Formats: sequence, structure tokens, C-alpha cells
Amino acid sequence: MPPRSPGAPSPGLGGRSEEGRLADLGIRFTAWAERWFPDAFIFVAIAVVVVALGALANGAPAMAVAKSFGDGFWSLIPFTMQMVFVTIGGYVVATSPPVQALIDRLALVPKTGRGAVGFVAAATMLSSFLSWGLSLIFGGLLARALARRADLHMDYRAAGAAAYLGLGATWALGLSSSAAQLQANPASLPKALLAITGVIPFSETIFLWQSILVAVILFVISVAIAYISAPGPANAMTAERLGVDVSKEDEDLGRPKQPGEWLEHSPILTVLLVAIAAGWIVQEFARQSWITAISNLNTYNLLFLTLGLLLHWRPKRFLVAVARSVPATAGILIQYPLYAAISAMLTGAKNGAGVSTSDVISHAFVSLNTTGSFPLAMGVYSAVLGFFVPSGGGKWLLEAPYVMQAANELKVHLGWAVMVYNAAEALPNLINPFWMLPLVGILGLKARDIVGFSFLQLLIHLPVVLFLLWALAFTLTYHPPVMPG
Repeated sequence: MPPRSPGAPSPGLGGRSEEGRLADLGIRFTAWAERWFPDAFIFVAIAVVVVALGALANGAPAMAVAKSFGDGFWSLIPFTMQMVFVTIGGYVVATSPPVQALIDRLALVPKTGRGAVGFVAAATMLSSFLSWGLSLIFGGLLARALARRADLHMDYRAAGAAAYLGLGATWALGLSSSAAQLQANPASLPKALLAITGVIPFSETIFLWQSILVAVILFVISVAIAYISAPGPANAMTAERLGVDVSKEDEDLGRPKQPGEWLEHSPILTVLLVAIAAGWIVQEFARQSWITAISNLNTYNLLFLTLGLLLHWRPKRFLVAVARSVPATAGILIQYPLYAAISAMLTGAKNGAGVSTSDVISHAFVSLNTTGSFPLAMGVYSAVLGFFVPSGGGKWLLEAPYVMQAANELKVHLGWAVMVYNAAEALPNLINPFWMLPLVGILGLKARDIVGFSFLQLLIHLPVVLFLLWALAFTLTYHPPVMPG
């Protein structure tokens, strides 16, 4: 069969084969979204306008709205840069020679094409608990390595969807959760939000046994779906049949040609820098519990950057990896200041009675919900909004002022409210093309090639996640916000 260009309809899907109507619907949906949905920046710009109009409608003076916008715009710069370095750190670790060698060895493990798809799903989700940035790159490179094995007859589209499950299912339950990291770091929180939520450590968010249980259930379900839904050898669309070149690229950085380039190719500075950074990291873990240490974004990011530098060994190779990772951070850099401005307008622009837009929305949440129904309502709301605002940390700043105020009034465990947001916010990622872009770039595919499989995951994840968020909320007890000392 002659190869087709990536993104073209495949015979399997057009003929309603093993993937069936659900995958076909998912592909049609994403094709529509890719045509009609603008860049994510447009959505956040619209959100700024809507929130400003809402504040005006609530009676806030126009100058107060403008002032809160400007006051809030730069308030999130530390957190913005921290999120940028989450992306860079994950990328440099995943693309280092030792990790590349590990990926090549892991690619020898699966014995069948369907087993390979399940293997990619498991490996990707496990890596997502460490870093969502690492997960995307690691999963894509593993799928490519497996695709080079002609004996597997692995469906490359299904493997690509499996490589996305870290970001689509479990990342927000792991260490790089934007909302959990933000709430654990008082210096990164906008003052208005800190006053509502206080500091919420990892021990009350991602390390709750309830949160770990949700992560384990999602892991098992996702791997099972990935394996079962993958086409068998007869119908598998391999990378070769798709016309995708997955041959390994050998990168030659050359040799130093002049004295000024010598240190770029020498590991001397790498060793010295790693030794200095390691000394600080060891002290951080020695003076406090490891949970507290790893919940500090500065410690977390320095750990990944130091590991990346060590694994690349030579400064030149490390710098090339950093340069290649930077384009993936553009959305974070330009959008997060706008999210900070939105949060400030929600809480800071008040009417003559001293009531903010956040107060109005939170009171609506309280009036429409009880303590028991709030986790379910918040989960549905966060999942729907997540499709239009595909940014875990940015969207949290938009939602948190009013949903956490409502959680306080309804006496819902604040840490669990963060985890309700985390688990529900990840759901729309399964069909949103925005976060697929770095992965499909590595795979050489289009988002529509993999979304049929991820859409099937969404259909099963949705009721399971919402039920768990609702049921497990009854096992937790509310306590008031804890302010930093």
C-alpha cells in the first residue's frame, strides 16, 4: 500500500474498522476544531474583555477595572518563569544521550504492536508524575523508537495517542501540577488569592491518599484502553504506511575549531556547575521533609536543569537542547501575565458596596450547590472551561478566586478542591489540539491522526473521574486556610 501524507484520512478510520464510530467522531471533531478554533491567546484575550465587562456590569468604576488589570499584569512573573523552566527542564532531560539510550532499550521490551501501544501509555504516564514537559517529549521519542521496529506492526496513530496520555490523564496529579505547585508556594501566589486559600502544601493535594488512588485508577484504565483500542497487525497503520520517516537522527556537534569554543565542548564547567548546584539541592532536602522540598518550584526546576546539564555532559549539547525547547514556552510567556491580570480584575475591581466579580460568582456557586454537590459541579465546570482555556496554571488563576471562596463557604476541603480542579482540568486535554502540538511535531503527525484514540479515552475517563471526585470528597474534612508565618 502506498504511504499517505500525515493528516490524511486513513482507510481504517474511513471504513469504521476497529476504532469504530467513536474514533471517527473524535477525528471529525478535531478536524472541525483545527479549522475553527483560534490560537489559545485569542481565548485569553477574550477572557480579559469578558471579565472587564463583567466587572463594569457589577458596578466597578472603569478606572478601577483598568487599575486592577495593570496592577495584576506583572504579578505572576516569578510563576511564569517557573512554568517556562518546567518545560525547558523536561525537554533537556528527555533529549539527553543517556535518556535517548534508555528509550532505545525500552523499545526492545514489547513483543506485539498492541503491547507496544500499552507500553507507551504506561511509560508516558509514569514520566508525567515527574514532569509534564518530560512526559510529552519522552513519550514521543519512545513511540518513534518503537515505530522503527518493523517486526511489531504497531499502529503509529494509537502509539501517538498513548504518548499523549501523560498530559491528558495524569500530569496534574503529579509533581509538576501547576495549581498544586502554585498553592504550595506563597511567594508565587497573587496576594488576593493567598488571602482566600492560604498555603496548601503537597501533603494536602497530590500526596493525599485519595489523590493517589485517583491516579492509580486512571493509570490502569488508560493503559487498558490504549491496549484494547489499538488495531491488530492486519489493520495497523504503521509509520511506514503513514509515510512518516522515523529514522534516528545522529546529531554531530562537531569539534572546537578555535580556542573560544573549547570550553563549550569540555565537561569541565559541567562538572563544576553540577557540583555547586548539587550542594544547594542537598541542603534543601536535608533541612526539611522531601515533600516540602520538592514542592518548591525553584528546587524542582533546578533539580531538572542540573540533571539535564549532567546528562548532556557538554555545555554545547545542553545549550542546543535548551534552544530547541524555547519555542514551546511562547504560549506561557505571553498568556500568563494576562491570566494574572484576569485574577486581579476578578478580585480587585469592586463596586460601591465593596463587592467584586469574584464575590458574585462565588455566591452563585454557593447558592446552587451544597457541600456534597460542589466537587461534582466544580469538576464539570473546570472540564468545560478547560477546553477553551488550555492552561492548567493560568486557568487556575482565573477560577481559583471564586471557586475557592465558594469552597470556604461550603466547608469543602481546600486541598481536595485543588485536586478536583487538577483531575477535571486534564480531561479536555485529551481532545484539545493545543497541547498536542509539541508531541505531534516529534511524531510527524497531525492532531487529527491521534485524537480518535484519545477521544475514546475521554469518553471513559469523564464519568470515572467525576464519580471519584464526588465520592472521595466525603472522606475529607474542611479546615480554614493556613496563612504563611
